[in-house]
Amino acid sequence: MEKAILGLDIGGTGIKGGVLVKGHLEDVRSIPTPAKESQEFILETIALFIESYMGYDIAGIGIGIPGLVDVEKGEVLGLANIPAFQHVELARFLQERFAKPVFINNDANCFAIGVHKFGVGKPFKNLVGITLGTGVGAGIVINGHLYSGVNSAAGEWCSAPYLEHNFEHYCSGKFFHHYYDSKPKVLAKRAKAGDPEALKAFEEYGAHLGELIKHILFALAPEAIVLGGSIRKTYPLFEASLKKSLSSFAYPTVLEHVQILLSELDETAIHGAVALVDVEPEIINT
Repeated sequence: MEKAILGLDIGGTGIKGGVLVKGHLEDVRSIPTPAKESQEFILETIALFIESYMGYDIAGIGIGIPGLVDVEKGEVLGLANIPAFQHVELARFLQERFAKPVFINNDANCFAIGVHKFGVGKPFKNLVGITLGTGVGAGIVINGHLYSGVNSAAGEWCSAPYLEHNFEHYCSGKFFHHYYDSKPKVLAKRAKAGDPEALKAFEEYGAHLGELIKHILFALAPEAIVLGGSIRKTYPLFEASLKKSLSSFAYPTVLEHVQILLSELDETAIHGAVALVDVEPEIINT
């Protein structure tokens, strides 16, 4: 039987999994997250979900979560949408249960390493991955390696002050909700039909996202910025205003060498979780 790596994406509403075999992701499944249950109940739910994959010869388990993680200990420090999941020694629990190596990190960090190892970020040694959805997350890859920082908090530009709030307020779905009382998907449909208000919404959004990317360029000057998350699908609607915002960046030579790319992976979160696992390289090579 071929060696496989199991990747899990644990979110507030769902737990999604898949196995990587010979560089190909397969058997993607999902179950609801029992977010309001006790810590013990949630742990057992995760364990039973993993158990359902044990027909594969699992070499290791990677997990992405939307919160802070002590990467060295494999401890989940807190999840905003799962109240009982605070200071959970998840890696130790699963290692004792399955006798497999377990690696855990923030989901935005998983996205960054996932697109580097399996997606459009493969040609670049230095990149930043930005997830654009209900919130905004970012992960950093430096010299081909994920940089997580203390408690996996590197790349948390979303919480940096910007205008009257922070970058997440203006660069996520929250922007469309707060200022246009609508969802990005609904506004995108209107914008494609030529609705002036919807077109204005995406023009403003692109300008805000450009300011976020300029902060990233000042800090890291990466070779590529890879956009992921559901809002990336509306990129043609805000591409022009994003690039207009970037055009005022203080160092044009840096701007000339950075590429803005869209992730093409359908299961980026699982790819990223898989990419965390430190096992024999031939298992994860495409």
